[in-house]
Amino acid sequence: MIIVMGPNATKENIEGVQAKLEREGLRFHLSKGEDRTIVGVIGDKKKIANLEMNMMEGVEKTVRITEKYKLVSRDFHPADSVIDAGGVKIGGDRLVIMAGPCSVESLEQLREAARCVKEGGAQFLRGGAFKPRTSPYDFQGLGDEGLKMLRTVADEFGLKVITEVVDHDDIDLVGAYADVFQVGARNMQNFQMLKALGKARKPVLLKRGLSATISEWLNAAEYIMAGGNENVILCERGIRTYETFTRNTLDLSAVAAVKELSHLPVIVDPSHGTGRWQMVRPMARAAVAAGADGLIIEVHPHPEVALSDGDQSLKPKNFEAVMHEISQIANIMGKTL
Repeated sequence: MIIVMGPNATKENIEGVQAKLEREGLRFHLSKGEDRTIVGVIGDKKKIANLEMNMMEGVEKTVRITEKYKLVSRDFHPADSVIDAGGVKIGGDRLVIMAGPCSVESLEQLREAARCVKEGGAQFLRGGAFKPRTSPYDFQGLGDEGLKMLRTVADEFGLKVITEVVDHDDIDLVGAYADVFQVGARNMQNFQMLKALGKARKPVLLKRGLSATISEWLNAAEYIMAGGNENVILCERGIRTYETFTRNTLDLSAVAAVKELSHLPVIVDPSHGTGRWQMVRPMARAAVAAGADGLIIEVHPHPEVALSDGDQSLKPKNFEAVMHEISQIANIMGKTL
């Protein structure tokens, strides 16, 4: 349920509503707009169903929410959320770029990649220290050493760090080096880890699952927000379909759908979404035109020898080209790099 306070509702009216909800053992979430305050009610469904609020002073109306997700819903929070990640704003009128190699392989490789993405205009250095792979024989990442390299190189070039956390036991370790936690597609419904990230408070980039519906994706985000962490960023990275030419099918319609359903920022991953470096540039352009708040792109100085995902990684020259292209589209969309 959401409770819409009238335009003339006083502070005392709002506090009265909050007090009644607390007496009923319910939680609430305040969203203050220019004209109205919305009170989102969370808790026992039976108690909410029997709740009578329309007669309280200052209340304009109540609206029942049919979707299971609440905190991520635009009904609860009509204005777009802007997430602060180490001083970099994600959402609003800024287009954020996260770029770098799929995996951290060496300091030399990471420095080459960081120099390229920084010069191109990226704000975040991405790279995997822990790599969940389909085959147990594929490169699994450098672990702790990879995290240290990421932080060291990012600081050298004035970049923020985004890297994947693959186990809830590693949250504190990864959090010591990262500015943003990345939850990969395979962990989108790892609910124990999502609950733990809800207590971490640091921003979380939540990738859509391999075959997840939009509703399932938003409910996964709800787990994090319900734990108290409101700093959630959604990432469309392609879903599994019958198509085999591309690695996944990049669902850009999901950007428009999520923008309607939720207030959270949406990032698009054209690298995993296609699996082909030749398609990353056109899909990056399309993602910005569709209203994405940013991109996460794989860039490798020498993709032909990459230990993972070389086929979908851009060389520095191609990254420079895509940044030039999307900056023009971003201007049209009212965003700046």
